[in-house]
Amino acid sequence: MRNATYFKIFSAFSFVYLLIIFLGYENLDLFLKPILIPLLTFGVYFYRNFPTKNILLLALLFSWIGDVILLFTDLGEIYFILGLVAFLISHVTYCVLFNKQNKGEIKRNLVLFGIGSVFIGLYLIGMLSVLLPSLGDLKIPVIVYASVISIMLLFAYNGYLIWKKPGNLYVFSGAIVFVLSDSILAVNKFYAPIEKSSFFIMLTYLVAQYLIVIGILKLNPKKAE
Repeated sequence: MRNATYFKIFSAFSFVYLLIIFLGYENLDLFLKPILIPLLTFGVYFYRNFPTKNILLLALLFSWIGDVILLFTDLGEIYFILGLVAFLISHVTYCVLFNKQNKGEIKRNLVLFGIGSVFIGLYLIGMLSVLLPSLGDLKIPVIVYASVISIMLLFAYNGYLIWKKPGNLYVFSGAIVFVLSDSILAVNKFYAPIEKSSFFIMLTYLVAQYLIVIGILKLNPKKAE
């Protein structure tokens, strides 16, 4: 049960990290942030093998790379773009991961899928409408990124409709919170400063990653001996 131990360590370390960030010690980010996702990754690594395990590990790897790169955004805009690329790859990988999950015997409700797709499309249009006037040279990268994360959410929503409970709810909830995290980051950077933005970005980000990981593992349970 080493994987469960790593998840407990991740939760405890995340709590301490978030408390430190909330109290304003953001200068410690450089030392603490790179430890977070590896703890979650070890929890997956020591879980039993399942068909999409390596895809999940790859998504977490690029998330970690993005975390590390974004620590250096103060040194230049290029680090923000590189971090965006890393997370873009992570989200594309999550799309592949969600698409390859066992679909089971649950048939997708096309009406609900259509309604959800409309809401996700409205989110994308609304977010870009708010951000585009202030994006400057970053218009195309941000449009691409926002589109990909919206597609990731759509894949998760599709999974919510056809996967078994409770894994479907964990993954879909994680995807929603991930979009929320990126939305807070984008609004804070390009539209208007948000008080305690680092805390809220990391809170939603860590919750999102944890929910997605736990959801995928619940969709791939250990077989009874």
